[in-house]
Amino acid sequence: MSNQILIVEDEVKLANLLVDYFSLEQFTSHCIHDGNDVIEWVKKNNPAAILLDLMLPNKDGMQICRELRQFTQVPILMITAKVEEIDRLLGLELGADDYICKPFSPREVVARVKAVLRRTQFSQHPLKSSSTLELDESRYQVNYQGNSLDLTAVEFQLLKPMCAEPGRVFSREQLMQNMYEDNRIVSDRTIDSHIKKLRKKIHQLSPSEELIHSVYGVGYRFLPNEQ
Repeated sequence: MSNQILIVEDEVKLANLLVDYFSLEQFTSHCIHDGNDVIEWVKKNNPAAILLDLMLPNKDGMQICRELRQFTQVPILMITAKVEEIDRLLGLELGADDYICKPFSPREVVARVKAVLRRTQFSQHPLKSSSTLELDESRYQVNYQGNSLDLTAVEFQLLKPMCAEPGRVFSREQLMQNMYEDNRIVSDRTIDSHIKKLRKKIHQLSPSEELIHSVYGVGYRFLPNEQ
């Protein structure tokens, strides 16, 4: 697995500071300061993760994230000085795996990247969740009744514990802990938004049944073929 981190940041001094901190943890880094240069570089290289600033010259981070998700599931951590919840949520809904708000500690950034890499570490074999559904961690795919569906890393981590224990009710807090290992505070609205998007995707695999069920006042559970 690559240990190279792509740092997309137009503040050169900040980017160089992150390079130094990543090198202390045995990561190599490559810096890009112009939004127009990101897609071509990623297509030619295989970074372990991407730190992607929201505000960039020529092409912003949101657009870059959309384009990246058309061809790669590499972990993406959005960096933003905009602290409004809608900006954070939008970044995650675009397919980002995490977000980091400026100003930040470089040590925190390295820790968050390492946490995302642990969550998204590929396994050698698919995770069998039930007789009819499989989660393939090597591709971030759900395979159900002969059909396949691509998920983002965040969606995959959200679905994984529910599929591993069909019928069990998971609270939003439990799902948050599986998605974010740094114990941050994330609103219920964020989890609900991810669930809504995940349901829409899974509906493509099985339009005739609801696989993720809401349990009023508690959380969610995965239950295929519920009568």
